[in-house]
Amino acid sequence: MKTYNDIYLSARRRLRAAGIEAYDLEARLIVAYASGKTREELLNLSRLYVTDNAMLKTLEEVMERRLKGEPVAYIVGEWEFYGLPIIVNESVMIPRVDTELLAEQAIKLLKRRAMQTRVLDLCTGSGCVGLAIAASSPRARIVMADSSEAALAVCRANMLKNRLSRNVTAIEVDVLESPPTLLGSFDMIVCNPPYIPSKDIESLDASVRSYEPIAALDGGPDGLYFFRAIVTNWAQSLNHGGCLLFECGFGQSEAVRGIMLEGGFASLKTHMDTQGVERVLMGIRS
Repeated sequence: MKTYNDIYLSARRRLRAAGIEAYDLEARLIVAYASGKTREELLNLSRLYVTDNAMLKTLEEVMERRLKGEPVAYIVGEWEFYGLPIIVNESVMIPRVDTELLAEQAIKLLKRRAMQTRVLDLCTGSGCVGLAIAASSPRARIVMADSSEAALAVCRANMLKNRLSRNVTAIEVDVLESPPTLLGSFDMIVCNPPYIPSKDIESLDASVRSYEPIAALDGGPDGLYFFRAIVTNWAQSLNHGGCLLFECGFGQSEAVRGIMLEGGFASLKTHMDTQGVERVLMGIRS
């Protein structure tokens, strides 16, 4: 008979042997999910013996799925972003730590504004960015937009889960088209668009390529298709002096800067992520 700690250590070894980088975190998440307990509860139970055979069966099924490449976030159905629990499934991308920089910079800008602010989160997916902004900026009113009905269903579930429905709405919008007139104007637009060049999709890690929605990854031949479309179609939705913040990929910042300058944005600033990649670009509509 094994203790909870024995089971965790065994899962940890198997994940590490399979080359999974975050083997320690994932082992804890998997054991917690299989046992129906929180990670905190497991710490208190670590010395107790496991007598639930159904739990052990579930654990083995989950381990098999993970070792075949399925992301742990999709298995457990949830991931943390900027301190918020975010529901995820294969209709939306798994929130990345890099994307927290986009939310963080938006929040910093909003803290300087005493008045109520309207924020538009384009290509919202799970809603993680817009919800992080809403949770930290109670004066802001957030509109989260996506063209995928399936993604918006996840987004709305996250609004309810995090009790942020009072100052957040989610709407179906195609960012490749001009904005609906009734949408109104905004003081800030944030966007983490698809930005992987089409030719690079096949070279992505199998856990990304085979499970995450390709539509949320594919940024066209050069990866810049959505940046151009958003600057062209959506700059008019920003009030003068309003901010546009983009997340971009490795090596794309100069090209995105050029697109924003050509679109009439000024005072451009770049923010680097923890790996030293120029990840977030911000510009002001002049």
